[in-house]
Amino acid sequence: MSVYVDEPRYPYRRMVMCHMLADTPAELHAMADRIGVARRWYQRTASTPHYDIAKSKRQLAVAAGAIELGRREVAEVIRRIRQAVAAGTSEGVAWVEDCRGNSCSTTGIP
Repeated sequence: MSVYVDEPRYPYRRMVMCHMLADTPAELHAMADRIGVARRWYQRTASTPHYDIAKSKRQLAVAAGAIELGRREVAEVIRRIRQAVAAGTSEGVAWVEDCRGNSCSTTGIP
């Protein structure tokens, strides 16, 4: 199980942001807590739940063990999350429970 960050490329005000994803919501939230990212940056209703983080937080995440990924590798992580949800694996169930009561759009998470 791992936490992943993509390349910072998304402008937001005076910052450049990136995405932080993980194999499970528990790992994702634990890393966010560890590097000081507020839950308000959690994109629960995005096509795949993730955190939007600034470059400075990305550096902290990488120092704490997050794996740096390119676009294709991020797509593979997203595919694995969606497959886990569809297959009803323990990781998939964790995503469903994390999104319960919220619409998590195209992941197929109710």
